[in-house]
Amino acid sequence: MKALSGPGRFDAVVLGGSAGSLKVLLELLPRLPGDFPWPLLAVIHLHPRQEGRFVTLLDQRSLLSVKEAEDKETPAPGHVYFAPADYHLQMEPDQTLSLSAEERVRFSRPSIDVLFDSAAQACRSRLVGVLLSGAGNDGTEGLCRISEQGGLTVIQDPAQAEHPAMPQAALDALTALAALGVGGPDHVLSSGGIMELLVSLAEEACGQAGGRGAAPEGGRS
Repeated sequence: MKALSGPGRFDAVVLGGSAGSLKVLLELLPRLPGDFPWPLLAVIHLHPRQEGRFVTLLDQRSLLSVKEAEDKETPAPGHVYFAPADYHLQMEPDQTLSLSAEERVRFSRPSIDVLFDSAAQACRSRLVGVLLSGAGNDGTEGLCRISEQGGLTVIQDPAQAEHPAMPQAALDALTALAALGVGGPDHVLSSGGIMELLVSLAEEACGQAGGRGAAPEGGRS
């Protein structure tokens, strides 16, 4: 069954990161409102022993519901779905989620590119892609695909990232696309700027400009 389109101009937010991104997520997710109008799908390169603990920690601190994605699950607004350790997370054409143990992509499983590319095909222009701190270049190809489809691309400012290689690779590639008139980087922001942008987009989508507040530090009650 085709998933319902989200409010406003987007259906989902996809997010990727590697080294240095955990700190950003611990700042970002607890400050998003519990009625965030889209599902947020995430691939973060973690050691398998870190994955479950990190998801639990974020769930405790956030107004959003944070969990590991399940195969054939339909993502819901106000929820964050992390790729489980050693599984690719994909969005299917009907916008449901799927998990795969197929070959590593750029030495990674889960792969940011796999998530971004599949979500770009499923949502086309109705997608926000966010790439955070990290080493390597996973996420570059996928973020370019989001841009080519007309989605919104957001990159953590490499100058402020703990590990700038990943966001810098994406910025360079998207800048090259812009020179060809195909797409380009829409926002290059600090971690705080990314949070403010997502909240602003949510307020715009729900017609509540200024009507939302940040989550308290203690998370959900």
